[in-house]
Parts: sequence; structure tokens; C-alpha cells
Amino acid sequence: MNKIEAVILANGDYPTGELPMKLLREAPYVACCDGGANEYISRGNMPNIIIGDGDSLCDKYREQCASLIHHIPNQDTNDQTKTVQYLHSLGIRHIAIVGATGKREDHTIGNISLLVEYMRMGMKVRTYTDYGVFVPCQDDATFSCRPGQQVSIFNFTATGLKADGLAYPIYDFTTWWQGTLNSCLGDSFHIEAKGEYIVFMAYHNE
Repeated sequence: MNKIEAVILANGDYPTGELPMKLLREAPYVACCDGGANEYISRGNMPNIIIGDGDSLCDKYREQCASLIHHIPNQDTNDQTKTVQYLHSLGIRHIAIVGATGKREDHTIGNISLLVEYMRMGMKVRTYTDYGVFVPCQDDATFSCRPGQQVSIFNFTATGLKADGLAYPIYDFTTWWQGTLNSCLGDSFHIEAKGEYIVFMAYHNE
């Protein structure tokens, strides 16, 4: 994404990779998901807002940053989604999410799969990890890449899946593992599809 309007810092493992750290450092607006603010503030930073039910924010920062806390007690969704919905209400559409993986694996899977829900809201959102980026897609899509760059495709609702520029053919995957461990042949690849899927692109070739 060329225009990132906000970065969401989730409450997974704090990012250490060069790109997610750069995104967080240069963000025009930082929204922390509840306990994600603990590490961020302890490193000498201050978010623009802290969103969640307040159950994982330490007492010290809950008091210190009381004016920044947007309390949403709703338990029907997670803090990452609450934060995306809040930014959507501000008219923000281009979002990078960092710190959404690590710690509990069920939270990691949930956070990644929710990207499709955000795309349905009209958001331009990607999740950046220490190892690569998850991009929600609908219908046909073209990506710039490097020869040998590792790519995985996770199908949600897509049919007619085909690809040009990848080492292995893709099809209408019915389980997530089937689309993993592909790689780029050149400097771009194209996916043809009808429906929704997520593309993961690793930063470094293996």
C-alpha cells in the first residue's frame, strides 16, 4: 500500500522485523489494541488511541493514558476488529496491522482470517509480520515480487483459482494447507479468481 493512514498495533508478539518496525515508527496515526499499548509505551512511545475492553492494559498505563482509552466492552468481537471499526468510523481506510501474530495460535489464526471481513467493509488493510505480509484479495489480482519469493494462498470463497507467474499451479483449494509453499518465477504474478482469498508473501527467499 502506498498510502497508509494508520497503523494498528495488536497485542501479539511485539514486532522486531525491519518492515513492521518501520511502519510503526513512521505511522501518521497509531492505534493500540488494549494490551498492545503496554510494550509500545514502555519503549517511550505514545499512541493516538488505545481501544478495547481494558482487560490487558496494565494499571499504570490505564491511569497514565486515561484520556486516550476508547473503552469498548463488547465481547462479540476482538480488540483488533474493534480498532478497525473505530478507524472506519473516522473515515480511515488504508491500514497496516502489526503485532497481530505470536503468543496464542488461535488468536493469530483469528486475526489473519479477519482480514477478509475488513476487506468486505471497504478497508484497504494488510497484516505485516516479522516474516511477511498477508493481503486480503477479491477476484483477480496482480502482485510485484522477486524470483524465488515465497508465496502462500489461503482460499475463503474463491472459485476458478488460476495463477500465472508461480512455480506451482493453483486451484480451488478446500483446505488452507493446499495453497502454501509456492514461489515466484519472475518479478510479478497474477491470480485469476472469483471470490475472496488471502495471499501471504514472505520478505526473504528461503
